[in-house]
Amino acid sequence: MELALILAMTMFSLSMSISPGPVNMVIIASGANHGFWRTLPFVSGATIGFTLLLVFVGFWLLAVIEHYPVFFKYLGVAGSAFIIHVGYKIATARPELEMKETARPGFLQGALLQWLNPKAWIACASGAALFSSPQTHSTLIAFMAIYFVVCYLSLAAWAVLGDRVALLLNSRQRIRLFNLMMGGGLIATACYMLWMQVIPGNAS
Repeated sequence: MELALILAMTMFSLSMSISPGPVNMVIIASGANHGFWRTLPFVSGATIGFTLLLVFVGFWLLAVIEHYPVFFKYLGVAGSAFIIHVGYKIATARPELEMKETARPGFLQGALLQWLNPKAWIACASGAALFSSPQTHSTLIAFMAIYFVVCYLSLAAWAVLGDRVALLLNSRQRIRLFNLMMGGGLIATACYMLWMQVIPGNAS
């Protein structure tokens, strides 16, 4: 495989994984409230969930999506509603200096959030279309492997950032404000996604 192709796959994976989105916001909020290591299960779930979604889209659903583009509209509505729910849970979390174990997001939540995240579906569809070949599956498989590594490292970096932010959250008032900002930002992102889907002409 050519080095230029590997670099293109890496840059695509990095730009899609490191850029802010619903999953990243949950990770930085969890990192700030629970620390890096307790956020790692969510990071692992989000990475594996995304990789499984990429396999699903790349090997089967891509052809279906091309014939039924309305699928993305329904996905956007359902995903946005779920992300709004997650944002509400973060915004209304109790501002405890020692958070309860049950309050932190886990592996399954990370995987589920990716499957309901319109950004993840768009990344999978565009990436699979860009790096797949009708002659062989080896290029697509290589892209999936590269994306898995880059995605895991990128999401872990957001968890580290959240863990560092926690040094500033030394009071209940600061924790409450941070949770409101993170949850509010997540809800705003989801509302924008929803608006783009339901208002005629915005999805074009």
